Amino acid sequence: MVKAIVPNSLKEALTELSKEKYRLVAGGTDMLIQFHNHAPLPIAFKDNVMYIANIEELLGIHDDDEKIYIGACEPLESLLKNDVVPKIIQDTIIEMASPAIRHTGTLGGNIGNASPAGDSLVPLYLLNADIEIQSLNKTRIVCIMDFIKGVRKINLQPDEIITKIILTKTNFSKTSFTKVGPRRSDAISKLSFAGAITLENDLVKDFRIAFGSVNITVVRRPEIENKYINMPINKFKDSVDQIVEEYSNYIRPIDDQRSNKEYRKHVCKNILKDYILSI
Repeated sequence: MVKAIVPNSLKEALTELSKEKYRLVAGGTDMLIQFHNHAPLPIAFKDNVMYIANIEELLGIHDDDEKIYIGACEPLESLLKNDVVPKIIQDTIIEMASPAIRHTGTLGGNIGNASPAGDSLVPLYLLNADIEIQSLNKTRIVCIMDFIKGVRKINLQPDEIITKIILTKTNFSKTSFTKVGPRRSDAISKLSFAGAITLENDLVKDFRIAFGSVNITVVRRPEIENKYINMPINKFKDSVDQIVEEYSNYIRPIDDQRSNKEYRKHVCKNILKDYILSI
């Protein structure tokens, strides 16, 4: 028989997870899509379910001099209303979700779902987000690029919960998020793009690019970005075709019901080129 529990604290949740396996549910917006029942019947869960959205330790947004800490179950709508949250994340949330989803969906849920079409993952990769994870006796922190291993594959043990998303404060000169989908929001992306750059005295001091829905995980290649650090901005723009070609090697979309791979790759290259030339 499938069990459903609602723990009152993080300790209670972790204690239960140390005894038995549960499917963790916060907003449930991703899970309802995965387990949608075409008949007019409730979802028939096959696993035990633990509802964690109301656990106080998993909520809240705060910062210190260097970092921003976002509770894994803090609703997306709250992120829009908090000035501490980086603008590129707020720009992404507006594009990715309807008001109803924003009031229930969470960053922790998007990360745990690990879909390559998860729009919020794109700026989190761009920002080098760290994921705080807790079990009953241990806390560990993992970079998001090491945490997400593939399509719905994550570095999380059955007795662990994602507790926080940790961001390093960064002042970029220009950021951009672009989503291509059948409508502006509340739709799964055909592809998505995030870019960020920092300029000082006409030199590129920081440069980051990430793509969603074009590989098994978000595409970000720091080894390409690092080639252009300390380059004069004019020379950087003159290198646009080279940059596009370097990223093209890692843009490997598939054909599915939302789009085809040729379209996705072509649009990704155009968006990247337009972003660089607009700086």
